[in-house]
Amino acid sequence: MRYHQFAGSIIGAALVVGALGSGLALAAPVTPAEQRMIATVDAEQARTLALLERMVNQNSGSRNLEGVRKVRDIVSPEFTALGFAARWVPMEQTGRAGHLILTHQGAKGTKRLLLIGHLDTVFEPDSPFQTFALKGDKATGPGVADDKGGMAVMIAALRAMQTAGTLKDANIEVVLTGDEEDAGEPTTVARADLVAAGRRADAALDFEGLSREDGKDMGSIARRSSNSWTLTVTAKSGHSSAVFSPAMGDGAIYAAARIIAAIREEVPEPNLTLNVGLIAGGAEATLAPDAAHVAAAGKTNIVPAKAIARGDLRSLSPEQDRRAMERMRAIVARTWPGAQAAITFEEGYPPMAPTPGNQALLARLNGVNETLGLPAMAPLDPLKRGAGDISFVAADVDGLVGLGPASTGDHSPAETTDVPSIWRQAKRAALLMTRLSREKAVKPVGKK
Repeated sequence: MRYHQFAGSIIGAALVVGALGSGLALAAPVTPAEQRMIATVDAEQARTLALLERMVNQNSGSRNLEGVRKVRDIVSPEFTALGFAARWVPMEQTGRAGHLILTHQGAKGTKRLLLIGHLDTVFEPDSPFQTFALKGDKATGPGVADDKGGMAVMIAALRAMQTAGTLKDANIEVVLTGDEEDAGEPTTVARADLVAAGRRADAALDFEGLSREDGKDMGSIARRSSNSWTLTVTAKSGHSSAVFSPAMGDGAIYAAARIIAAIREEVPEPNLTLNVGLIAGGAEATLAPDAAHVAAAGKTNIVPAKAIARGDLRSLSPEQDRRAMERMRAIVARTWPGAQAAITFEEGYPPMAPTPGNQALLARLNGVNETLGLPAMAPLDPLKRGAGDISFVAADVDGLVGLGPASTGDHSPAETTDVPSIWRQAKRAALLMTRLSREKAVKPVGKK
């Protein structure tokens, strides 16, 4: 493996500014423990990159159950060496490998932190994109950012805490799901352990990728939901010469098109989007069991008897989801010439609203940024962030997203991680977790 030793490596407090690549003087003094954490992240750069390479070179597409378990076997010893107890939760009943849950018991009465990441990637074994490569300050490979890069940051931060002596008193639970990219069904089973962990926690930190805008690191305190819908339209069929007649009507495709147009016109509102990702119609139309393929057949001289459309619905709150679904059902229930329509919804990822508690966590992170001499991170527009596992715990615990590295090309063969961001994120995470772990465990009112 090639390794680039970054010039900013630090040994002590006097070199902190150079290590972070910032020309700013520190706005607050760095404690000896924090100095030790920062120095440890830099001293272990080669080790962290070697771990990332091992993870990336092991395929762990969501449906590659054995591959996911092999990544589990790579990362689990990293945690147990730090004093975490490991528990594997098999999920074959949902069609997926399972989840790795790791717990570290610290001082009584202090905040319990929930760290969230995932073992799987979008790249299955048949993908040509399979290996890690390092070119200067950039690393490429399947999951090099999402989320093997995130797990590398998490482990680097925890190792820094152990070296500095701040891990021993920290109450931390880590949930590494094996199916974040393609969740098993039913999600009530697939996410039961994560939801339970959220109810135990006082703060949740998600180690998916850092968002950037115009070169600036952004704080993520919200994620929108991701739900699916299926529209099915049936109609009278016959010779096309009778189309538009009162006896025949317009057919299923016209009706489906009008319904979709009405949904597009009447349902959207701020922070809510609707997408039509799949549509087919004809004399016959059938949706495949995987809900990702449609078979249709027909002729130009036959009024189509069936049309099927599938899409997604994304919002920022459960109320917004419910409001959109009610509007869509009302549109579908209208009278469509010669046709009948029905719509069903499949719940996927719930929303993570930008609550005051989440905003307070970002303020705590900006306190760390101040100590490290880094600019404050503004909150990211939730429209610019997809759904993720932290949303399943958002109703029960305050959370912060984006503790993983910065990257480009995620979910494509161009996935590339900015390697220096791994070190910056690990330092941020180590200091933030240390500070939060020393606070009294008090859950916000109304949360379990």
